[in-house]
Amino acid sequence: MSVVEIVEVGPRDGFQAVVPIIPTADKIAVCQGLLDAGVTRLEAGAFVSPKAIPQMSDVREVLAAIGAPTGRRISVLAPNAKGGLLALAAGVDEIVFVISVSEAHNRSNVARSTEESFADLAVLLRTAPRAFRLRLNLATCFDCPFEGRVDEDRVCRFVEQALALTPALEFGVCDTTGRAFPDHVRRLMGRLRSQYGSEEVGFAFHGHDTYGLGIANALAAYDAGIRVFDAATGGLGGCPFAPGATGNTATEDLVFTFANMGVRTGIDLNRLLAVADRAVVLPGACVGGHVRALPRHRVVAA
Repeated sequence: MSVVEIVEVGPRDGFQAVVPIIPTADKIAVCQGLLDAGVTRLEAGAFVSPKAIPQMSDVREVLAAIGAPTGRRISVLAPNAKGGLLALAAGVDEIVFVISVSEAHNRSNVARSTEESFADLAVLLRTAPRAFRLRLNLATCFDCPFEGRVDEDRVCRFVEQALALTPALEFGVCDTTGRAFPDHVRRLMGRLRSQYGSEEVGFAFHGHDTYGLGIANALAAYDAGIRVFDAATGGLGGCPFAPGATGNTATEDLVFTFANMGVRTGIDLNRLLAVADRAVVLPGACVGGHVRALPRHRVVAA
């Protein structure tokens, strides 16, 4: 049986789009529920400016509560070296750094040029007080809300620029706006994997379901050999700095699809749906997905 890894990003990418502040206890309960459902990789929050994204201001409390469970990878997003160093000081072992392939989106998202972001990544790698696992999310790999379609060669140049800084890296290839199409996803993911993939360099697909293509695009990436996928319980999400982008591909939709293809995720669908039910009723949550809306007796994972 084929196996895939699902990286649950709801507590970061999903919650950051919610305007009313979610009680810390609710965030912890969702995170713990996801781990109990079998999620092995959890993006639990972000070390960002509380002025920019106040929803993430309690990330230390969330991390302290969920701890470092055996066999689980807990990560946080950091948009700059300062955030990365704060994460390391808080005991985090895995950092997700983010750079947009689109210049305009990078300035909107992190208020700096792409070159400045790469320089900041170099600072983090050079000044980190201890070893840590690094993932680089490349946002707007397919489409930008400000610049339109993104050239594949530019994506490749960004991969090469990152690998010049560190030889061991996982890339999150992000369809930030949800405007990628399966043929584009299959082509780009296949190209990246064939040109740069190795034991030390991996690629994950991060999709959004803005146009209802989240699952189709994930399966196109799977066809291209990708085995790591980002998703958010309840289809939570939407980038605050990408106008029009709605929720992430729902974790339960992805688990349901893979299970019925005979692909193992290690996640219990019924327990996951229970967590999704809790997450989607949080005030202000922008939700999506399809499986959760079905009568439970019709949701059968093979």
